[in-house]
Amino acid sequence: MTELKYLFPAKPLIGMIHLAGGSKKEKIELALSEMKIYQEEGINGVIIEDYHGSPEDVVSVLHQISKYNFKIIKGINLLRNPIKSFDLAKEFGAKFVQFDSVQTPNLNLELYQTQRKKHKHMTVLGGVGFKYIPPTGNTLEKDLIEGKSRCEAIVTTGSGTGIETPLDKLREFKNLLGEFPLIIGAGVNLENIRSQLMIGDGAIIGSYFKPQGNTQLPVDRMKVRSLVEAVRNFR
Repeated sequence: MTELKYLFPAKPLIGMIHLAGGSKKEKIELALSEMKIYQEEGINGVIIEDYHGSPEDVVSVLHQISKYNFKIIKGINLLRNPIKSFDLAKEFGAKFVQFDSVQTPNLNLELYQTQRKKHKHMTVLGGVGFKYIPPTGNTLEKDLIEGKSRCEAIVTTGSGTGIETPLDKLREFKNLLGEFPLIIGAGVNLENIRSQLMIGDGAIIGSYFKPQGNTQLPVDRMKVRSLVEAVRNFR
């Protein structure tokens, strides 16, 4: 498996592509536009997700993206069937996949490990304490030990989309994880990016890049530019 540091620079910013749009054509056109903005403004990677679409829409978008010379690192998150993201990522040259949870109750461990062995160079961002995922009932230490054995970076969030991940939560996770990468999965914005990345090792940004936080709307280029500049100066 490929460690996160070999994919990205320190403190990467990863933008979400939510597949908004009223038709297949609109989803593809918007995804291509957002890929272009993210690449031109210096975002380090993108996650193509079936948030407003379907796995079939993800495939259609990946087909179209493959026709262009995008250099930005691609990742995939299939919310409805994440295990299929491995084969899809290999087919279309994506370098990583995201699972909103790598906690034991949310995984078919046998199937997951089979896919991990099949795709030995695929990086996995794995959720622990992720939004909308019920707690396991285990200690956080146990959840993180299990999570570290299943992925190359832990992703955690606050309570919901666009809601800031509490700093105390990030500190608790980081104290237990040590040098193992911790990615902030929600709630990062221009006002909190410095304090969040003082603890976390990177961030996934979705709704903040949209006007009024509406994931149905196109990415706002100026919001992307401002956040990238803030992190560039911070680094």
